Amino acid sequence: MPVTYLQRGMPIRGCAEGRGGHRWSCIGYYRFLKEVCRPAVTGPFPTVDTLQRRLASAEAELDEYERLLSAPDAATREDYADLTRKYARTRELVAINREMQRLAQDIEEERELLEAEEDEGLRADLRRALEHDQEALEELVRRAKLMLVPEKPEDRRTAIVEIRAGAGGEESALFVADLFRMYARYAERRGWGTKLMDSHPTSLGGYKQVVFAVEGEDAFGRLRFESGVHRVQRVPETEAQGRIHTSTATVAVLPEAEDVELELSPEELRFETYRAGGPGGQHMQKNETAVRVTHIPTGITVGCQDERSQHRNREQALRLLRARLWDLQERERAASVQEERRSQIGTGDRSEKIRTYNYPQSRVTDHRIGFTVHQLEQIMDGEMEYLIEPLLEAEVEKLLEV
Repeated sequence: MPVTYLQRGMPIRGCAEGRGGHRWSCIGYYRFLKEVCRPAVTGPFPTVDTLQRRLASAEAELDEYERLLSAPDAATREDYADLTRKYARTRELVAINREMQRLAQDIEEERELLEAEEDEGLRADLRRALEHDQEALEELVRRAKLMLVPEKPEDRRTAIVEIRAGAGGEESALFVADLFRMYARYAERRGWGTKLMDSHPTSLGGYKQVVFAVEGEDAFGRLRFESGVHRVQRVPETEAQGRIHTSTATVAVLPEAEDVELELSPEELRFETYRAGGPGGQHMQKNETAVRVTHIPTGITVGCQDERSQHRNREQALRLLRARLWDLQERERAASVQEERRSQIGTGDRSEKIRTYNYPQSRVTDHRIGFTVHQLEQIMDGEMEYLIEPLLEAEVEKLLEV
């Protein structure tokens, strides 16, 4: 028989004290969460179990981080930056837990008052207050669950995004341009920077391929779900009969590898220069400013042509090559770790169809989690939280199952 959260409840510090003077017991508090927050706390009991254990341990962890950071030699520690990040994250989790306890107490009292009140005007006010507090509590439970996702060092790194046209000809190239703009607008909304690394534009304003870096806090952590095949269904601008066409584009998101993690031996690299194509002026088109680099042991080849100097294109090409080699190593490592693969959302394979953008219905569907939202225009304008937040929540659920 499985052990329930009531059987293995853990005491927590800082339980909320109600206006009536009594304090929440651990068991009563989490029984209340399970009952009131059913829309937010989805899945079987293990979800509530894990949330309970994590919230229960957060207070003790916060005390430990405060002790370590208040030490005289704290700033000289090698892990000081990592320690401060963990402290900030744990402090936020503790604050969420305390606010959840306060709301839970208010909801319980509002229920008691509603049951005893006879005046219809006051009952209506109590119902509104109760509904407001329940929604606020559900949102806090959702935020607490998202914070259960283990932080990985690469999540905080710059993301290198490659988008390639797939099936669909020129319409596919135009879709690549739309995706490029979507990610650039999302980065802008989050205060991140974008840096174009390589592009192959078409005559109608699309791209056969575009590579760019997204620089900012947690850039790779937020964009890592985007790798895979994106499908668009719409009437192309070049379609005279008004028929809906289906086209595809492939997206790969890589964390930027640091020099200390991945050393490139000169004898393993082959450099070639060539004239850049597309816009850029006579200097770029008449001189061999574009650079192509081949990693001989793996056969991986990258090229960059968007900078005006050969030296800068060489730097950008090496930056992209390091990211691809790091990605190759990580994929080989992950392939041998079955537990890690079971906890992933989707396979992570770039050949996997992950999302469909249906313009006639203003619909976006993520096939990995069976999620659909009718906010296509907003998403294409960079409001990607409609898609990223559900993916993060689904990852939490999978991690808890494992």
